[in-house]
Amino acid sequence: MKTAVIGLGSMGFGMASSLVRDGHDVWGQDINAQRVADLHVAGGKGAATPAILASVDVVVIVVLNDKQTRDVLFGDAGIVPHLQKGTVVVSCATVAPDFAREMEGLCQAAGLYYIDAPISGGSLRAASGELTIMAAGDPAAFDAAEPVLASMSQNVFRLGDCAGAGSAMKAVNQMLVGIHIAALAEAMTFGMTQGVAPEQFMQVITKSAGNSWIVENRGPHIVDGDYTPRSIVNIWPKDLGIVLDIAKGAQFSAPLTATAMQQFVAAAGQGMGLDDDAAVAKVYAHNAGLTLPEGKA
Repeated sequence: MKTAVIGLGSMGFGMASSLVRDGHDVWGQDINAQRVADLHVAGGKGAATPAILASVDVVVIVVLNDKQTRDVLFGDAGIVPHLQKGTVVVSCATVAPDFAREMEGLCQAAGLYYIDAPISGGSLRAASGELTIMAAGDPAAFDAAEPVLASMSQNVFRLGDCAGAGSAMKAVNQMLVGIHIAALAEAMTFGMTQGVAPEQFMQVITKSAGNSWIVENRGPHIVDGDYTPRSIVNIWPKDLGIVLDIAKGAQFSAPLTATAMQQFVAAAGQGMGLDDDAAVAKVYAHNAGLTLPEGKA
């Protein structure tokens, strides 16, 4: 299929590469022109210019937040006026359900399909085409975009026939992931106060009831002292902020989420906003006077 991917960061580039690998014609767009050039080298067709956008079947938007999503679609240089009617917009940013519903309505008014399609799995799974997509939208949109969704994912969960349900599920996921990362950091550094080295922590906990996907995925970053960004600290004040806003609207108390968010805010305030999110362990270590393993910053 003819596909444009808007946003070629670590996730978007991996998703675009998966589409190329499966034989789709893929054009890219990013504020960093080098990323478009890199995609071209990887087999992409080049830049998603207005003329190209007028011919694509699907547009996949992989940006940071609601503001960027709105700008891509309806900003001064927005893509909506260039898309042919019936084009499917697959929007992957973590946003509030109400925002997803608003974008769906505006796209429908322009004659476009909109799939509320937040993603989970990280950059490695994006590159291997093994993401989980939590999606909601018109069944006709799913039918039209199915080959593209299949190329990018291992699991596509169809959660409803209109936008909002996908973003609601992503909020649940982000609540758990944010809490789990903070819990990992707290438990590993607590262990250090009792003489449990991070390496021992990983050896035992990964074989015990306290294990989780987050322990196995983020724990090695702390053990290796490697905070090369895969998923950055700055994502979490945003995403957990969305979760807490939704919770407030539902009159739902979410104390664990609020506590986890404050640890990420502290990490960002200490200059770690662009580090891997496992760097939140440094907040605990600093407060306890501990020295974490050293490796890459």
